[in-house]
Amino acid sequence: MSASRAEALPAAIDAFLDMLAAERGAAANTVDAYRRDLVRWAGYCAARGLAPEGAGSGELREYLGELHGGGYARRSAQRHLSALRQFHRFLVLDGWRGEDPTARLDAPKADRPLPRTLAEDEVDALITAAHELEGPAGRRLVCLVELLYGSGLRVSELVGLRLEQLDLADAILHVTGKGGRARLVPIGGQALAALDRYLAVRGGFLAAAVDHGWLFPSRARQGYLTRQRIVQLLKALAVEVGLAPERVSPHVLRHAFATHLLARGMDLRVLQTLLGHADIATTEIYTHLDRSQLRATVDACHPLARRGGATGGDNAGPAG
Repeated sequence: MSASRAEALPAAIDAFLDMLAAERGAAANTVDAYRRDLVRWAGYCAARGLAPEGAGSGELREYLGELHGGGYARRSAQRHLSALRQFHRFLVLDGWRGEDPTARLDAPKADRPLPRTLAEDEVDALITAAHELEGPAGRRLVCLVELLYGSGLRVSELVGLRLEQLDLADAILHVTGKGGRARLVPIGGQALAALDRYLAVRGGFLAAAVDHGWLFPSRARQGYLTRQRIVQLLKALAVEVGLAPERVSPHVLRHAFATHLLARGMDLRVLQTLLGHADIATTEIYTHLDRSQLRATVDACHPLARRGGATGGDNAGPAG
């Protein structure tokens, strides 16, 4: 250990970093990241007359709260907590202190990223392009897109559909989702028409004379159209309409289904049922997404927003 490091760092932190490098073989970048986080912690403790190895869980909670209040993202706060946990475990194991105050701390929840989605006109373009494809493959693709967007199915639910799960008379799908939870999903008018057209040519996709009952049979080893193949088909369709292929996937269409219904006034509880979410908190993320879109719409469309961008002339406000 160099003299400059010993002078710059409290002894406990210096010993911890040496252990990381010597005993755990941590990379230099990792050691530097821990050093930065722990130096910040040491400064916080010093301002309160404490050594970094002597603080309790109360100070740790206040520190993490200060990080969050100071604009740190939750992921950054999580990284700080990880450094503090490892530091305090080392202190206990190496005899610097008798108990670990981080054992009573809860990790801050990670920020949930907003789901990617598509605008209504972008989905319309995908559906229109699918309709322009000829033959059985075109009919099948239209049906796939209509069900993903029109019913909000997960791709795993879509590929697992069997003929007996269709109730065409009542326009209902009997779906088994995550955790084995069953739900009824309505089939919209367009999706129902697409299903009708597809079912007339479905036999052409069977691998052999034996029909195993998959709604979307395939000559693939599994006997049904795989999710990987559906992803490929959707990305090819995206290229056809000039969308970046990474923006289009089965899950993005499911998100578009939810976002567009919520934007048009659907009740959140109803949407939760349609999506098959066990917890409404999962559905509530679409309310955050919708708010961001509303702001963009107001900025783009409101007359006052347009006036705000102009200077002088007829758009200028009255003097005085």
